[in-house]
Amino acid sequence: MRYPLIVFDWDGTIIDSTGTIAECIQQAAAEIGVPVPEDAKARHVIGLGLHDSLRQAVPELPADRYADFVALYRKYFLAREDTMKLFPGMVDLLSFLKEKHLLAVATGKSRRGLDRALDAGGLRKYFAASRCADETQSKPHPAMLHELMEELEKDRSEVLMIGDTSHDLEMARAAGVDALGVTYGAHHEAGLRACSPLQCFSSVDQLHAWLKNHA
Repeated sequence: MRYPLIVFDWDGTIIDSTGTIAECIQQAAAEIGVPVPEDAKARHVIGLGLHDSLRQAVPELPADRYADFVALYRKYFLAREDTMKLFPGMVDLLSFLKEKHLLAVATGKSRRGLDRALDAGGLRKYFAASRCADETQSKPHPAMLHELMEELEKDRSEVLMIGDTSHDLEMARAAGVDALGVTYGAHHEAGLRACSPLQCFSSVDQLHAWLKNHA
């Protein structure tokens, strides 16, 4: 076994949520009265911590309005949370991997948001550990991976990161661990490949096949 520990991003990697997240950012921007970011800009910040996301997606938003923006975003997101589904084949992939690997999550979500998602999808049983953006430094800083490796007692040579954004892959590179990109989420393939992943995949089935042979 080459990678005893496999770490997944959440939004856009495990669950098909990137379109909803981008739309909620846009709706909140429109209601609060700042320029609405284009779709590509709203998608690009997915995976970052809260303040980093707001600084990039809505740079005109004053810092003293962050709490108002977040409240609006959460209102829209929670209203649509039940409509978001796992990517096809994801449960089979997680079940397959859990037989021989430790699995973990490193996400830009809050702890409250990830816990809600894990419980709603019945996925908590698959993951040995997780880190969220409100618990440590957010991506692309390597802190999430460093903390997971310490908790689960794995060396960087034993870890594989899987994500759909350049933030995920840059975090992996900063931590010195191998990474795979998935192109069915938030960021385009060209941006992912610029971060030097081992490979990129356009479906969970392709990812599953690679992991079966190489992980």
